Amino acid sequence: MTAQPPPRATMKDVAALAGVSTKTVSNVVTGTVPVNDSTRAKVESAMAQLDFVPNLSARGLRKGRSGIIAVALPDLATAFSAELVHRVVEAAHERGLAVQIEETASEPEREKELVSRARAHLVDGLILNPIRLEDSVLKYADRLPPLVVIGEVEQNRADHVRIDSRQAAADATRHVLSRGATRIAVVGADDDPSIATATSRLRLEGVHDALREAGIPRDPTLEINRLPWSMGGGADAVRMLLDRRVPFDAIVAFTDSLALGALHTLHDNGIRVPDDVIVTGFDDVEFSRYTSPALTSVAFDRQAFAIAALGLLESRMDDRAAPPRALTLPHHLLERASTQGRPRGYRP
Repeated sequence: MTAQPPPRATMKDVAALAGVSTKTVSNVVTGTVPVNDSTRAKVESAMAQLDFVPNLSARGLRKGRSGIIAVALPDLATAFSAELVHRVVEAAHERGLAVQIEETASEPEREKELVSRARAHLVDGLILNPIRLEDSVLKYADRLPPLVVIGEVEQNRADHVRIDSRQAAADATRHVLSRGATRIAVVGADDDPSIATATSRLRLEGVHDALREAGIPRDPTLEINRLPWSMGGGADAVRMLLDRRVPFDAIVAFTDSLALGALHTLHDNGIRVPDDVIVTGFDDVEFSRYTSPALTSVAFDRQAFAIAALGLLESRMDDRAAPPRALTLPHHLLERASTQGRPRGYRP
């Protein structure tokens, strides 16, 4: 006969062993009411001895919640998405929340499916990174479930966590200008209103801001985009740039993945970084520290970003009527070898 597992310990069992009330045990488990250190230690010791596992899902259901949130990003294949999702899952776990990861692939229909799921109480709320306001479910603000928007789409219909992408791109451009660059190629640039994303628009505006300050006119032949914003896209974009046979002495890439692809094509064509051309990226993903040369990149604290998004989402789930809030997190430029020195420039 197969031995049966021992019955699962309950809060009453923990309370009896610790010599406290079940309410005190609940307060320790949920964190809703402060408990003094000595009492908390007794409760936690009793939980460990009894191998007690809190039934957080049951607690959530009593509140009318599933204990699950969804995070939707346009492209899960990028290094930036992987690092951000890791931080969100880590921070959500500390709050007793499970995370459902979704990829919208820049398709509005996938956003609508997520909203429908949230309305059916399959998820309690959404963290959404839309591509363009024109195509997003954000148009239907009055029908949205608890939602936090992340990224560059500018709106006042939902809670929002972002960095100042326009300012960050301007900072990267000012940096290469300070190194003596005057012919700055922009990889990821796109102001075609039919296809441009909020990110490409804002970052291109930032580049133009810095050029205008320096008295350098915009040159559309130096602005190029190639989708997706991947390493392959960056490599293709620089090949297209070389085919235009225009001189340049710097590249400002709108993601690190684009920048890494750019480095690859420059190397294949005998164009040295940073001797001939200097290169900056955006997001400071892990591989940017290990490229050759190491990549200068716009950086921000992704852990703080994830915590801010989850904090806003939990507040929104508790109070649907509160006015939308927006948080802008600081950024900084991490200077590495890819922009050291004064570039001689590429001449076709």
